[in-house]
Amino acid sequence: MSDAPVLVVGATGWLGGQVVGALRSRGKKVRALVRPASNASRLEADGVEIARGDMMDPPSLTQAMDGADAVITTAAGYTRHSKGDSDEIDVVGNRNLADAAARASVRRFILTSILTCDQTPDVPHFWHKKQMEDRLEEQGVPFVALRPGAFLDQVARFGGDPFAKGRLSWFGSPTVPLTFVLTADLAAFLAAAVDADVTPGDRIDIGWDRPVSMKDIAEIAGRLLSKRIRVRSIPTGVIDTAGRLIPNPMVKDMASMIDWFQTGRYVADTRRQREVFGVVPTAEDAIGRYVTALGHPLAA
Repeated sequence: MSDAPVLVVGATGWLGGQVVGALRSRGKKVRALVRPASNASRLEADGVEIARGDMMDPPSLTQAMDGADAVITTAAGYTRHSKGDSDEIDVVGNRNLADAAARASVRRFILTSILTCDQTPDVPHFWHKKQMEDRLEEQGVPFVALRPGAFLDQVARFGGDPFAKGRLSWFGSPTVPLTFVLTADLAAFLAAAVDADVTPGDRIDIGWDRPVSMKDIAEIAGRLLSKRIRVRSIPTGVIDTAGRLIPNPMVKDMASMIDWFQTGRYVADTRRQREVFGVVPTAEDAIGRYVTALGHPLAA
């Protein structure tokens, strides 16, 4: 345990913001890397130290890491959630981040990676995470990579609250099982990883007690709500065609990811997760918490 701050890269994002909260609940001091033009008022109001900088600006990263005990990064340029996000962040920016961590000799670097990233050279944003893991290893940075599955609370909300509408939308087959996570659970694990008993270079799959299909999720949610939840499946051919016709790297990336999901190999081995973080959430527990978080009371 250390009184030095934990630097969070990506703290203004959906996952990063929850990581900040999880760290503070554990009594940690938090420093956030925030772009010069980004609004950090919410973080400042929560007592977070702000370090202005950018992943594309190596000197700013060195300064941000000065005196930090650990670094957690949730940054992902491929999502295009913020102005200036791009694949370049996932390649050059991540490399800058790894190199800065090596120069700063941080005690531990926690990377938000992706499940099966080492098996998917054809899925760009997956493979970029694998390359970041490799860079950290090459630079001798003591890191741990958490490899979560698909975020249910993001993918299941295309078009609004799916449970209010009684319909989940999904790309591809609704019967292929895969690993899901909830954002809040991953945030808690990332925060716990700062002081967890892990080996440098540990790569930990993060998921539930078992893989589930979108049809399974609809059936579990239906039982919890005592209502029928349908699944609207969008054929993979639609996405593949869009990836070929639309000159947008993000569309092609998404199409290749969906194709990978269809193989049935996007499945976590949660044994190490259990060893490090304790109880692995069951699908029923996680789906129930997601449903209630959206304001739906569970049936008796």
